[in-house]
Amino acid sequence: MGDFFMNVKPVKTKPINVGDDLIKVLDESISKLDDGSIVVFASTIISLCEGRVVKMESCDKHDLIEKEAEYFLPPSNKYGITLTIKNFVLIPSAGIDESNTNGYYAMWPSDPQESANKIRLYLKERFGVGRVGVVIADSKTTPLRWGVTNVAISHSGFAALNDYEGKADIFGRVFAYEKANIADSLAAAAGAVMGEGDECVPIVVIDDVPFVNFQDRNPSKEELDFLKIDIDTDLYGEILGRVNWKRGGGGKK
Repeated sequence: MGDFFMNVKPVKTKPINVGDDLIKVLDESISKLDDGSIVVFASTIISLCEGRVVKMESCDKHDLIEKEAEYFLPPSNKYGITLTIKNFVLIPSAGIDESNTNGYYAMWPSDPQESANKIRLYLKERFGVGRVGVVIADSKTTPLRWGVTNVAISHSGFAALNDYEGKADIFGRVFAYEKANIADSLAAAAGAVMGEGDECVPIVVIDDVPFVNFQDRNPSKEELDFLKIDIDTDLYGEILGRVNWKRGGGGKK
């Protein structure tokens, strides 16, 4: 593979408001895109542009969380935060954001995968590039650690996992289960540049990524399903399966 330096470039935008045209935001913010680039988007700006929002004064946030989450735990912790599972991600508050939303609760896009696929196709056609990846990301907490890191809630244009199973390490030991989650790693790198406050960096372009296996297509259903692990087969299932999860609405109308 050789030496490489992954280049993570912030893309500053104007403040994004409900109903803004995402294509116009892209056209105003990205003037050049090289072949082999990954473009990472904060999920909140996708939601704002798609209108996946609710005025804060018009609803109760806990009710909204329960409607959006697949599973939730009533907020019995000292922070009053609802722990949820949404789209196979363990995340607080079903990913509902109230930062940088100007008085709205921003939910995840109604179909993050469809949004990522459409954005990738637009970028590919606009810039005439054969290889381009898209990640839609949101911030989540990690058990036993302060701070948030980004996780991919959808991706398009590249393989989300690099599979080492059956391959040998430098000393010949064969991996039994090892897989590198490239989509989440790219999301995390972008999150460090995006920030969480008033940075106005909801888009990040990542170049020089020889470890990314690009695909000139949307991810298949089989590939997307392969990313998910049920609680009963998850490494942490012994913990996750012992609590009394309540079934939420899953964001369905």
